Amino acid sequence: MKPGLRKFALTAHITSSVGWFGAVVGFLVLVVATLTEGDAKAVHAAWIAMELIGWYAIVPLAILSLLTGLVMSLGTKWGLLKHYWVLFKLLLTVLATTVLLLNMQTVSFQANVAKETGSAEFDVLWSELLHAGVGLLVLFVIIILSVYKPRGMTPFGQRKERG
Repeated sequence: MKPGLRKFALTAHITSSVGWFGAVVGFLVLVVATLTEGDAKAVHAAWIAMELIGWYAIVPLAILSLLTGLVMSLGTKWGLLKHYWVLFKLLLTVLATTVLLLNMQTVSFQANVAKETGSAEFDVLWSELLHAGVGLLVLFVIIILSVYKPRGMTPFGQRKERG
């Protein structure tokens, strides 16, 4: 990959990844504030807002982060399967994105209930606290792997290095 294109792809990857992290923080703040408030109107509004944040910020940023990560790994010396840290980032990103997409079904269901009936489920917010909290932890591990790039090549990477 040419240097200009590599920098563009890296910028897109960092921006989408940091945006994903920030959007999850916003989602988590909304969950915590709603759990703390406990007011029926706040719960109702929170489900609707969480659906919007999820589908219009978190999901697109997660997918963009995954796609730009693939571009970066395939277009640079790091490779997709050469280094364990890249492979772990890929696996964690795919796992986090999959869990996110599955969880968004619950968020959308709860948001639709809130819109149609005017009431909303309070107890399900605890599972959203768990999802967002663990999701944030996984994203933080991915960031750590990106920064520290632990040594260690996969058997595939070792074979590539030898020729």
